[in-house]
Amino acid sequence: MLELRDVSVSFAGLQALSHVSLSARGGEVRALIGPNGAGKTTLFNAISGYVPLSAGRITLDGKAIDGLSPHQIAARGVRRTFQNGGLFGELTALENVLAGLHSRIDASFAGILFGSRAAREAERAAVARARQLLETLGVAHLADQPVKTMSGGQQRSIEIVRAVAAEPPLLLLDEPAVGLAPPLRAQLVELIRRLAGEMGIAVLLIEHAVDLVMAAADAVAVFNGGIKIAEGAPAAIRNDPAVLEAYLGHG
Repeated sequence: MLELRDVSVSFAGLQALSHVSLSARGGEVRALIGPNGAGKTTLFNAISGYVPLSAGRITLDGKAIDGLSPHQIAARGVRRTFQNGGLFGELTALENVLAGLHSRIDASFAGILFGSRAAREAERAAVARARQLLETLGVAHLADQPVKTMSGGQQRSIEIVRAVAAEPPLLLLDEPAVGLAPPLRAQLVELIRRLAGEMGIAVLLIEHAVDLVMAAADAVAVFNGGIKIAEGAPAAIRNDPAVLEAYLGHG
C-alpha cells in the first residue's frame, strides 16, 4: 500500500531524515517511535506533502505521491490526525463525521442548495453511513452529543472516526494517546486495532506511550537522529539493545 524508498529530507543543511525506507500494508498497524527530534513527525509531513523530499520516492498503491500538494495527497486517500485535534466543538459527533464524508456525498452544489431529490437521498445515505461508522467503532452513543461536552478520549475517538469516514487506504495518527489516562488508552488500542482489522486500513502511528505501541502495533520502526535504527515485531524491539539505548535511555 505505502512504500518509502530511500527517503531523505533536509532543512537548510540539517538532515532531518536520512535514507529511510519503510512500508505499510492494508490491515496493518505500524508504529514509529523514538526520542523527540528523531524525525517521526518529519516523516509524516513528507508522506502528507507538507515538506519536500531531498531524495527518495514515496508511493501509494504503486503510484508516486511525493511532489504532490497536501490537498492532492489527501485526494489520493491519505488521512492524518494531529496532536491538537481539529474537531468542530459546537457540532455533534455525527455532524463532525459528516464533515469527513463531504468528499463522498454524490450531489451537486446546486442540488444541495435547492434541496433536490437526489441531494436529499445523498444526504440520507451520508447520515446512515456516518451512524454506521460510529457504531462500528464503538461510539454510536455519542452521535448526537456536542463535541465540546465530551472528554478528551471521546473527542480523540470522534476525530479518528471522522478521519476514516471517507474510507482512506492510509491513516496517519500523530500521538493519539497524548493526555489520555491508562483506561482510555486501552479503548484507543481497541479502536486502532478495529480500524486495521475490520476496515482494512493501513495505519501509521507515532506514539510515545510504549504500552500502547506494544499492544496496538503489528510492527515497530525506531528512529533516532533522522535514521531508522531498528524495525521488527514489538517484542523484538522491546529487547533490542540499540533501542534501549536510543529510545529508553539505557542499555
